[in-house]
Amino acid sequence: MAGLSDRVRALVRPEIAALSPYDPNFTPCDINLSANENTYGMPEEVRRAIDEAIARSQTNRYPDPMSNELRDLIAAWRGVARENVCVGNGGDELLFNFFLAFGGPGKTLVDCPPTFTVYDIYSGMLGTQVVRCWRDDETFELDMPRLLEAARTADMVMVTSPNNPTGNVISRDDAERLCEACPGIVMIDEAYIEFCEEGVSCEPLLASCDNLIILHTFSKAFCLAGVRVGYVLAAPDVIEALGAVRQPYTADVFAQATAQTVVSMRERFVPTIKTIRSERERLSRDLAAIGGVRVWPSQGNFILVRMQQAGIVRARLRDQYSILVRDFSQAPGLDDCLRVTVGTPAENDRLVQAVASILKEVA
Repeated sequence: MAGLSDRVRALVRPEIAALSPYDPNFTPCDINLSANENTYGMPEEVRRAIDEAIARSQTNRYPDPMSNELRDLIAAWRGVARENVCVGNGGDELLFNFFLAFGGPGKTLVDCPPTFTVYDIYSGMLGTQVVRCWRDDETFELDMPRLLEAARTADMVMVTSPNNPTGNVISRDDAERLCEACPGIVMIDEAYIEFCEEGVSCEPLLASCDNLIILHTFSKAFCLAGVRVGYVLAAPDVIEALGAVRQPYTADVFAQATAQTVVSMRERFVPTIKTIRSERERLSRDLAAIGGVRVWPSQGNFILVRMQQAGIVRARLRDQYSILVRDFSQAPGLDDCLRVTVGTPAENDRLVQAVASILKEVA
């Protein structure tokens, strides 16, 4: 952290002094396609039900510390027992608890970059050694032989499916082989799974793989990025370990009431999710039709694109067109790449037109 004073640098642990904060690089704009949110917003009937649920919430009492009513709703939805579910303050807290419970000094994480950088941050924060199995530099597919070999001596393995920012998924067969190879815990981060084709989730493996954790969030498909609720599914003893390290009252009464409403009304989100999938394919085709733009296939609500001078393109999208996308052009393995959230049809049209105009000017 460059901003640390010498006084504080001498007081904090060395691994903390070496960290840089997670920075989404947000700038106010008309069209925000940088954070993989659901830009369509909450269905109106769900919003009304949430408002009513929040109005009934008691703020003078502490919330249920384990969010048991929400756990029961999730368990019934996912076909598991309450003991297989742990609720957290968004996926990020659940990720941190994963590292807190199973990582630390003397422990090893196998990671598969390029991927979500928070895994690296949490590893460094807790002193966990990281073994990186880099994805193929052309397709971004997993290097399964190398990954399986590394997993055999790992305490933790992290795979994101669909992977952020590349959009790849791990097959169920490969996930099963990974669980069999790893003597520790395998987490598959399925934050974007609702945007995938049917049958992609690795959840069915929970019945046979007792070292598997599946992470889900309400932030993406279910429009609760601002509320911060997520959950993991795992064997009861793994859930016990995660529960032991979680902070008290991590999901407040408003978050629990909101998430309970969303789970109960989840079918109302299906039309929007289908539209996002359709728009993802259209946006991919339209961007690929622009000269000098490469687009990778994606199963998320985002796509990864490569173009010359991507950093300049991103800045001009922001400054001239008030469109914000995520710049990965300086990240290892992602030279000249931008990540674009799939927006509404009108937002996607404006993005394509702006990119085409900018590339003509900077060519």
